[in-house]
Amino acid sequence: MSSHGKKLINDPNDVVTEFIEGLVETFPGLQYLNGFPEVKVVLRADVSIGTYDKVAVISGGGSGHEPAHAGFVGEGMLTAAICGDVFTSPPVDSILAGIRAVTGPMGCLLVVKNYTGDRLNFGLAAEQAKSEGYKIETVIVGDDCALPPPRGIAGRRGLAGTILVHKVAGAAAAAGRSLDDVAAEAKQASEMVGTMGVALSVCTLPGQVTSDRLGPGKMELGLGIHGEPGAAVADLQPVDVVVSHVLKQILSTETHYVPITRGNRVVLMVNGLGGTPIMELMIAARKAVPQLQLEHGLAVDRVYTGSFMTSLDMAGFSISVMKADPAILQLLDAPTKAPYWPVGVGGNHPPAKIPVPVPASRSTRSEEALGPPQELNEQGYILQAAIEAATNEIINFRDSLNEWDSKVGDGDCGSTMFRGARAILEDMRKHYPLNDAAETVNEIGASIRRVMGGTSGVIYDIFCRAAYAKLNRSAPAVITSKQWADALEAAISAVSKYGGAMAGYRTLLDALIPASAVLRERLGAGDNPVTAFILSSEAALSGAESTKHMHPQAGRSTYVSGDVLASVPDPGAMAAAAWYRAAALAVKKRVQAS
Repeated sequence: MSSHGKKLINDPNDVVTEFIEGLVETFPGLQYLNGFPEVKVVLRADVSIGTYDKVAVISGGGSGHEPAHAGFVGEGMLTAAICGDVFTSPPVDSILAGIRAVTGPMGCLLVVKNYTGDRLNFGLAAEQAKSEGYKIETVIVGDDCALPPPRGIAGRRGLAGTILVHKVAGAAAAAGRSLDDVAAEAKQASEMVGTMGVALSVCTLPGQVTSDRLGPGKMELGLGIHGEPGAAVADLQPVDVVVSHVLKQILSTETHYVPITRGNRVVLMVNGLGGTPIMELMIAARKAVPQLQLEHGLAVDRVYTGSFMTSLDMAGFSISVMKADPAILQLLDAPTKAPYWPVGVGGNHPPAKIPVPVPASRSTRSEEALGPPQELNEQGYILQAAIEAATNEIINFRDSLNEWDSKVGDGDCGSTMFRGARAILEDMRKHYPLNDAAETVNEIGASIRRVMGGTSGVIYDIFCRAAYAKLNRSAPAVITSKQWADALEAAISAVSKYGGAMAGYRTLLDALIPASAVLRERLGAGDNPVTAFILSSEAALSGAESTKHMHPQAGRSTYVSGDVLASVPDPGAMAAAAWYRAAALAVKKRVQAS
């Protein structure tokens, strides 16, 4: 079902001019021509009309691809960018205004993406400028590798590889080279680069309805940057599979889109299409580099990852591969003041990066002294059963915890707890000294510390450290039920002290505090320790459920409305109650069986 896309804009007709105004307010080195709304030209603020003493490099096209093209205006890259309306080629008069504003006696190079509207409008503007006495050269970029050649008169589309051509041309111009030389460098670069894109969603134009062309669970291969359909629709695949397919398409020896063969050196660009998180782009880059090296036999000299040429809010990415040589690399590495060219990328890319070893702990505890016992005693068996039950309960509880947390937090409580539970389970089987209860609790904390990030990780680390300190103080051979109760109380106190939460704050303590109170009460009344444990676990469950009626005083839930909170228990409290209850039932089962 189609619906209007939500945008943080004013009038949809003003999005381009208001974008330009915001851009020049943000970057002092940029300025724009006073010709709104017909003339939308961003130019270097340090270039005076008619007096620029180097080759001017101009590009542009329809808007909606930000930061392209205006974000790449700056010394060492573009001299000006001509902005059309969203996905609409800029008119001839706007292009002419840009040429007249920045072109001096050295002339002007127009870098144009291969779309019919851009070719016609920039071409006509170039002819008019020549008739006025300007020296003009044009380079057309068609780096699309998705559609099989030939494409008739349309040719291959211009995609994100155009940004690399901008950089090469801009650096050559900044070095003072002639118009012919700058044009030759840009043309060579355009012939060395190939690009292919993959989309998970269709972009939404300002003020228009969101298309439902691409259904759930589908991805589109080989799409253009204006929301036009791609070469094929396929089922969504893991990103490693997608990256492998894209690289094979770009480097195909059958289509020969780019003159790249085994043994060549290349530059890689992983480009977000507007709605893709940096995390996902980096995951793609992490696959693309070794894939190029190992499967295609190429040396990767530079890697550029980020959003360079987008398609509004489209989810997806494109990959560009450019054949490199020392001259191209020198131009790519040359300094630029263009605000959106990535910094920190220059310099040789190592063939492989070996992670830096994690520094060893300064702890005086002997690692060799710990390890799984040759044979478990009864306490060891009970501890093993409790840990296995608790961790498996959390592993199976992941989706429910995530669902609750998506309503009152950031949606990752279950995944975070899952990582911790899985690590505890794996580490227990490898090296937990289960016959030593105190050291086992300490090792649980170490497992959590290693894999659980965020607030939950540090809270449970504090919990285990405090419990260990209490248990280790007397270090008896067998821990009594009262000593376990003391350790639980000490752990709760430490979490409250450092985390700031108390009973009624809608946190995991609302499960553990009632459990601790009932455990101490029942042990004090002379109940069997297992019975006391079971009753305290019931109190933990009741306490966790009661968080539905609490107003949060800590964590991200404090920002959520009361109506939402009333329908959802605190995920952290539910997780604590779940593992505590599972451990209690496992202990009961083990004791009854022995």
